[in-house]
Amino acid sequence: MSYRVCLVCLGNICRSPMAEVVLRKTLADHGLGDLVVVDSAGTGGWHQGDPMDRRASAVLTEYGYDGSAHRARQFLASWFGEVDLVLAMDVDNLRVLRRLAPAGADVRLLRSFDPAAPRDAEVPDPYYGGRAGFTEVLEMVRAASEGLAKHLAATLR
Repeated sequence: MSYRVCLVCLGNICRSPMAEVVLRKTLADHGLGDLVVVDSAGTGGWHQGDPMDRRASAVLTEYGYDGSAHRARQFLASWFGEVDLVLAMDVDNLRVLRRLAPAGADVRLLRSFDPAAPRDAEVPDPYYGGRAGFTEVLEMVRAASEGLAKHLAATLR
């Protein structure tokens, strides 16, 4: 049986798909690739079926990741029965997810797994900015992914 993680942002074309790709690779590097299933979604559905934002994909490619297979999806409340951990990119999406979540669901901010991040740290939405915002998101996601991989290694093994 696999442990399932879903990363969630607003439209599922920038932050959460970047986090999905990075976390999947980080978990594989830590020997957890066969134990943890990673996917992503958005709280909004207007981008369903669309590929990742081209700027997000370009930054991932530049750093050796492949996000080409991504297609946006909307998070559904029914998924809580299938997902062990839901990670929001920001406080607004965290609130939406917690309203949808049944009692006992594990819903947190992604950056809560980055030991260097301040309490309630968010992954900012780079959509309306330039390339630097996507690079910043990548660095935040990498740090949180390392922390999450260490947490899951201690928890699942």
